[in-house]
Amino acid sequence: MKQGIFIIIANERIAENTFRLIVEGDASAHTRPGQFVNIKLDGFFLRRPISVCDHTAGSFTLIYKTVGSGTERLSFMRAGETIDLLTGLGNGFDVEKCGARPLLIAGGGGVPPMLDLAKELNKREIRPIAVIGFNKAPEVYLEDELSRFCEKVYVTTADGSLGIKGFVTDVVKTLDHTFFYTCGPKPMYKALSSVVKTEGQYSFEERMGCGFGACMGCSILTKNGAKRICKDGPVFGSEEIIWEAL
Repeated sequence: MKQGIFIIIANERIAENTFRLIVEGDASAHTRPGQFVNIKLDGFFLRRPISVCDHTAGSFTLIYKTVGSGTERLSFMRAGETIDLLTGLGNGFDVEKCGARPLLIAGGGGVPPMLDLAKELNKREIRPIAVIGFNKAPEVYLEDELSRFCEKVYVTTADGSLGIKGFVTDVVKTLDHTFFYTCGPKPMYKALSSVVKTEGQYSFEERMGCGFGACMGCSILTKNGAKRICKDGPVFGSEEIIWEAL
């Protein structure tokens, strides 16, 4: 973990209630796709955890939805302002487990880390297949960016206004894969668990107090005992999860 002050380069709306934030600073603590940063906002006691969408040694691209007063405040920040980040948080995805045909599955706010993951897999000459799900067309984002690094990107919308009408599970059950990586809401995970054909890794979303394991506020029960989502996760293997405990 590393704390740093970053300069905002851009903060723009890219979809309904969804913004892309680009900041410059020391991003060297970020070592694996699936890790996250924790943002300090003036006037708010708790930091806001946001997964990393993309990064270089000197920048982060973060995509977030305005779901509360904190992220709404963040959406009004402009280029040139500075922001305090804790970086290099969480354990991230294990790309060594991907096999020859990995599958990336994401829903809504879980889509951003899939771009960082796809780029990392490309470094190993692997082009994954991605399945991303939304409620409706105005919410869709990152389809074009993911297409640059994926063999195929399937888009689903619950109302059928773009792509395939239905849910990510409707597509996933038709695809062969060697391993899967997923990020999204828990109801999506429970549905996925009955249609995926291999082991995989789930990145869990949870409200966090500290973001680095000190407060134990984001613990879940796994087959290996209680684990902290911020420190031991947010990524957990499918073999660890007790679905009845979620």
